[in-house]
Amino acid sequence: MTKQTAFFVTLALLTGCAVLQPSPKSWKDLDFKVYHLGVKGQPEWLEFANDPPHGRDLILPFPSELNAAEYTLLVWQSDVKQVWPLTVNGRKLGQLDLNEVPVISAYALPAGSLKKDNILTVSSPKKNDDILVGLARIVPRPLAEVLGESTLEVEVVEPIAGGGVPCRITIVDEALNALPPLTAAAGQRLAVRHGVAYTGDGRARVTLPAGRYRVHAGRGFEYSVATQRVSLSAGDTRKVSLKIHREVPTGNLVACDTHVHTLTFSGHGDSTDDERALTLAGEGIELPIATEHNQINGYAAAAARMGVRDRFTPVLGSEITTTKGHFNIFPVDPAGPLGDWKLTDWPKLMESIRANPAVKVIILNHARDTHNDFIPFDNANFNAASGENRRGFEFSFNGMEIFNSGALRSDNMELFRDWMALLNYGYRVSAVGGSDCHDVNRYIVGQGRTYIACKDADPGKIDVAEACDNFLKGRAVVSMGLLTQIKVNGRYGPGDLVTGGDGDLDVEVRVLGPSWTKVERVELYANGTRIRDEWIEGGAQGGEKARLRWRIGRPKNDVHLVAVASGPGVREIYWPLAHPYQPNTPAWNPQVFGVTNPVWVDADGDGAFTAPRALAAKVLALHEKDDAALLAELAHYDEAVATQAASLMQASGRDPRSLTLARLLQGSTEPVRRGFAAFAATLPEK
Repeated sequence: MTKQTAFFVTLALLTGCAVLQPSPKSWKDLDFKVYHLGVKGQPEWLEFANDPPHGRDLILPFPSELNAAEYTLLVWQSDVKQVWPLTVNGRKLGQLDLNEVPVISAYALPAGSLKKDNILTVSSPKKNDDILVGLARIVPRPLAEVLGESTLEVEVVEPIAGGGVPCRITIVDEALNALPPLTAAAGQRLAVRHGVAYTGDGRARVTLPAGRYRVHAGRGFEYSVATQRVSLSAGDTRKVSLKIHREVPTGNLVACDTHVHTLTFSGHGDSTDDERALTLAGEGIELPIATEHNQINGYAAAAARMGVRDRFTPVLGSEITTTKGHFNIFPVDPAGPLGDWKLTDWPKLMESIRANPAVKVIILNHARDTHNDFIPFDNANFNAASGENRRGFEFSFNGMEIFNSGALRSDNMELFRDWMALLNYGYRVSAVGGSDCHDVNRYIVGQGRTYIACKDADPGKIDVAEACDNFLKGRAVVSMGLLTQIKVNGRYGPGDLVTGGDGDLDVEVRVLGPSWTKVERVELYANGTRIRDEWIEGGAQGGEKARLRWRIGRPKNDVHLVAVASGPGVREIYWPLAHPYQPNTPAWNPQVFGVTNPVWVDADGDGAFTAPRALAAKVLALHEKDDAALLAELAHYDEAVATQAASLMQASGRDPRSLTLARLLQGSTEPVRRGFAAFAATLPEK
């Protein structure tokens, strides 16, 4: 089997679609090969490990006739994340589309640009970026004519609600499982990119090359995806009608994306503010926060222009982008001061941010990413076991991204564990999901999102104050393809304090999602330690995918309970998860998640929640110099308290790794040993 044939077989297996391998028929079919470009011996992803690259660049000689008029070049590509210029005979035609999914790009070949013997060049960027590119062919007609070869009219309705509905329309070339080039007739309110059109009213009229296509329609996480196949010949105008419906009930939960950008205001990405309004409505985001870098600009005017102002309540916010970390803040009074992004001292920066009287929420963004050679939560700055800030001051942000769908981590749970450590330290920080989206389609706005408890009967008139108040109280859940809900003793949910009684805890967990995502695993964490873990069979239906009920013995000490649901990542081209943003391994394990914020359990009955660090401090105060008594007392507490005790010992000048303590730990309980080991693992080697 040739690499080319293997590629098409693999593509068919991955997508579940029949992929037709074309064959060259004339000089117009330049080269029907797919080339892997990259750095030899440095595969970006494991899928490239056994496929040595053709080279860093593609230099493809091909014969041609002279073109007295404009011709069109079509090129297939996949997994492009950096800028790859494309030239013919030294003339720059453009660059490959920035998109990880397969795309068919079209370029104009000006009159006189082709000779008898020609060279097509795809030039590599400075950074390593393994890509697939090829299947090039020339159409001896002008670009506008090729892109206008056939017309597709799509109408998407939601029968229960009645009429057209804002949505995302995805059109896929059947033969190559790729997004084709699209153009839209003037006068429509659309956001159009390769293979994708967002519409505010469910209607779109686009032109595209003749071919066989799959047409998908969806409206983000809460809705079904409808699909229809269509064959278009040159000159055809075909109509496609699709019906979508709500699959995930989210009554009194407001869909919020706390991390949204535009090209218009932030200056990078490709989405204008008008297009952003359409994408927000099309993905079902009801409370978008405009977080343009170091400025206050929003989407209310754009939403009105695009006719979707009734679909969401735009909120003014900002991303305070410093050289020592990024913070999303909202709401922001445009008449008040904006946080000083030149500050690098976090306490002073927080003081500067809070000088705007409207600001209630401050979210630490992508805490493990490198920006300006700084990582907020790297080992030098943050202790991942204890939640301590190694720079000395106390944190004062009140939200933290645990999933950023535009900047995913190689370790899907890394930021989740960091957040657990913060809670164990004693911080009240709400978990957040956001998209960090700057684009129409390269990344999908609202793919990572936060559902906040709030009245949502009228999406255009969300009570922002109520939403912010409930967010700060932790009455929210994080969603990236799944939605997880938790109830303790039948009445306590995220943000609530479970009080009264000394019996067992009755914990119920529900997992919701659309029919195109799947749940495989549900976990329950107490103070960051997994105490229940159940694998789910099925879970592919829309709506409720799983319902679990556990009887939990009364905890030894106060605990926060968090439920996590996960499943295989979405790879379908209508809602694909992106590769990790700054990977530290070529392995990639895409997953969907749903995570609750904590339910706080008052196990000791004193009417309040006491964090593990505060409990550890009490134990150390009782046994300041008696290690044996200290470990005996810690046996009455959980692993998180032991970790905090080790941290406090270190802070007081006592070595939690001393030989004396190590001998005593051998006779201690398993949770105490694990707690001390977890903290010791964060310390430099002796």
